[in-house]
Amino acid sequence: MRSRGLRGELATDERIGAGNVLARVLAHGADPAGPGLTFDTAVDGHPAELPLTLGQLDERVAARAAWLHERGIKPRDPVAVWATAAADMVLSYLALTRLGAIPALMNGRLRPEIAAEYIRRLRGVGVLADDAHLALLADHDLGVPVLGTPAQAGTGDPAAAPEHYRHHADDPVVITHTSGTTGVPKAVLHSHASLFAATRHLLTMPQAQGTRRILNALPAPHTATVLMVNQALGNRAEMFLLSDQGGERVLDAIQRWRPDGVFGFSVTWAELARFDLAAYDLASVSLWFNTGDCSHEPHVRRLVAVGSRDVLTREGITRVPGSVFIDGLGSSEMGHSMFHITHRADTDRYGRCVGRPYQFAKVAVLTADGDPAPAGEVGWLGIDSPSLFRGYWNDSATTYRFRQRGWYLTGDLVYADAEGRYYHLDRAVDSVDAGDGRRFYTALSEERVLAACPDVTDCTVVIASGADGVVTDVLLELAAGADPAADRTARVRAALGPDVGATLRRVVPVDSADIPVTVTGKVRKVVLRERYLTEAPS
Repeated sequence: MRSRGLRGELATDERIGAGNVLARVLAHGADPAGPGLTFDTAVDGHPAELPLTLGQLDERVAARAAWLHERGIKPRDPVAVWATAAADMVLSYLALTRLGAIPALMNGRLRPEIAAEYIRRLRGVGVLADDAHLALLADHDLGVPVLGTPAQAGTGDPAAAPEHYRHHADDPVVITHTSGTTGVPKAVLHSHASLFAATRHLLTMPQAQGTRRILNALPAPHTATVLMVNQALGNRAEMFLLSDQGGERVLDAIQRWRPDGVFGFSVTWAELARFDLAAYDLASVSLWFNTGDCSHEPHVRRLVAVGSRDVLTREGITRVPGSVFIDGLGSSEMGHSMFHITHRADTDRYGRCVGRPYQFAKVAVLTADGDPAPAGEVGWLGIDSPSLFRGYWNDSATTYRFRQRGWYLTGDLVYADAEGRYYHLDRAVDSVDAGDGRRFYTALSEERVLAACPDVTDCTVVIASGADGVVTDVLLELAAGADPAADRTARVRAALGPDVGATLRRVVPVDSADIPVTVTGKVRKVVLRERYLTEAPS
């Protein structure tokens, strides 16, 4: 009963936000011996995979806050954090926000020259980086001093930490970054209130099945992990955070830690689809939660076929085989998924349906002029939500370029059906204007190819418009045992449909390593278009 009461108190707490959830949970009387967070690496001598209690977590955060405070870090100071371990990212975030500073969390897979330029553009006051990343930055001018490593920050004296900074709702609280599909990622700023808006709403709802023991397979520096940490703390849930989101690492963690919910991006579900899931013990999982890009039907179907969940029957609550997959569409800028749809083994609404908006979000399908598009007509996705980012840090020109008539334009092309469900067709930059009012969509084409080719685990469709017209190349990642020499052209052409199928140039089996991706696993289709337009057909 206490857990449900605490959630209600947090939902109505006017002081709580993304910068002080840990402090406010303790202030409302949560048991310090209760769950904090679990990391896959050691923390200040605390063994890897041994849970930190709430009190221990607060102490480790206070130690870092004291160390940073001694080095002159003050409210509103931007501090870049570049590391690999989830513990380094999350504890640095919690410590810096305790001081009222602004952590700028950076994905550890950024190329050093990109990371250095990103740090320079932040115009912050310093950098925290682990040893491996400090070595990568050694030959670069960052424009700011290196403060030290996250491990060094853990040597601070918790008793010397200053009082928790009192945030205003509009205070900047964290900078994360986009995937960087075209170069240096955009720095996405969230406020104390904006990044807690969705969590506040969810705290007013009954706690969902699959959210009491969570495996976080989201990249640690991403907005989504910041959200999930605060949701887990508010729900008084257990959470195990992975530093590596590869498929084998995730499956191993599920078997050992036995979560009831696994949270990740679509790239992770695609990796899991390459494995024989029946060979793993996944019975504990009742919920798979996806955010970022929406997921492909074959990947979802493989996941909902495993695991188990509780259902209410005439005999009471019964555990039955099969899990639930909640899909949606989100981004760093949105501050949370804007849509949700639930899949089970017995559901059949796919075709890139992302469902309906959350109650806290307003969405629209807009024409190029910013007018509402009628049901069934493809247009630009516009968002208006209290969870939206505050802008791109040090880049007001880009911030306002994506605003139109009060809407934030996400860059996605969608349509709504007559029942108010939304369907995601593609990123606008990945689609191609084929003339005569036609537009070809890569993501929708990939969905159709995967549904038609059971021996393909993933695929990438590259559609490009050149001097000779529109051409389409389809890159197939084959399932284990599939014949790479088999001719799948006719099947792929039929799946693409008559319009796109007429532009099909070649079908190419590839390894996953052949596909250029961003630091979060998104395919860099701009690079692929350039590559395939300059190559001779084979």
